[in-house]
Amino acid sequence: MRLLNVRDVAVRLQVKDKTVYAWAVQGKIPVLKINGILRFEEQAIDRWLQACQIPTTHAAPSVANKHTASVLPVDHLIERAKRAVYTSRGETRPLASPYREEDAHGAR
Repeated sequence: MRLLNVRDVAVRLQVKDKTVYAWAVQGKIPVLKINGILRFEEQAIDRWLQACQIPTTHAAPSVANKHTASVLPVDHLIERAKRAVYTSRGETRPLASPYREEDAHGAR
């Protein structure tokens, strides 16, 4: 059994040390705590990585939906959020009231 330290796991997963610490505290990654020191069993990390895999499908995008098929769902959500917050000139739209009272009184 080979044990890895936080830095080894961080390098292997290409994340920051702080992320590995956070995952360990949150119980998201298999960890051993030996006299207050965090160690990770290499085989347990490999099994955990296998369990994290998301199967991908290689379906061809339809012609009608070609533009949206190339955009990832996260990218689509980010674009929608940007449109909701920024004007066409790149300025933010502040709300006059957190309760949206300006809409009820006809303000623009």
